[in-house]
Amino acid sequence: MRMYSLTSTTHDRCSKPSVLEANKPVVFIIDDDVSVRESLEQLIRSAGWAPVIFDSARQFLECASTRGPSCLILDVNMPGVSGLELQRTIVAEGISVPIIFITGFGDVPMTVRAMKAGAVEFLTKPIDTEALLKAVRAALIYSETVSREEEGLALLQQAYALLSPRERDVMRRVVKGLLNKQVAFELGISEITVKAHRGQVMRKMNARSLPDLVNMAARLHLSDDELIH
Repeated sequence: MRMYSLTSTTHDRCSKPSVLEANKPVVFIIDDDVSVRESLEQLIRSAGWAPVIFDSARQFLECASTRGPSCLILDVNMPGVSGLELQRTIVAEGISVPIIFITGFGDVPMTVRAMKAGAVEFLTKPIDTEALLKAVRAALIYSETVSREEEGLALLQQAYALLSPRERDVMRRVVKGLLNKQVAFELGISEITVKAHRGQVMRKMNARSLPDLVNMAARLHLSDDELIH
């Protein structure tokens, strides 16, 4: 589910997709040049996506909050917080949004820094619209993949949280490769009880097989200490 939240202190300066655009992938646009913002807004909307425009990096940080497929078209040279500074903030805060840089004053070192920090494309003005649309498509596909992975991990975390302490004890030992009788010995319970707990673990985690359960434990990043205690 895609969600947008606007802070109460900046609501009058914040923009968000219309009701008709609410289920479309979101393309954030940040540029201090109003003519650039408006032309990009029209281009993105004509391509079938939902544009959300900002005139500064600071406004984006104050207003934008999204879950679901999205990307960011970001001007490099802006007053106040620059595009590269915003990129550093986004990376530091763990915000999952692919960035497409646009600039009228790009240079090779700047491009290298941006790409090393995770930018998906670096385009110079005047913008080649086909190149930009291609970059946006690629960024949204990547964002969709990341979004699905994050949603899947959240579901795994919710399922794991529903396991009882004993079920977690059993799961930790099972994914380490211990046999039922070995688990029973370590926990001081019967093998029949281990089988019952193991069945509950498989059901609650919605695991189809032992390898599936092992993969889930890996995605949950359960530490070795957790797995052996």
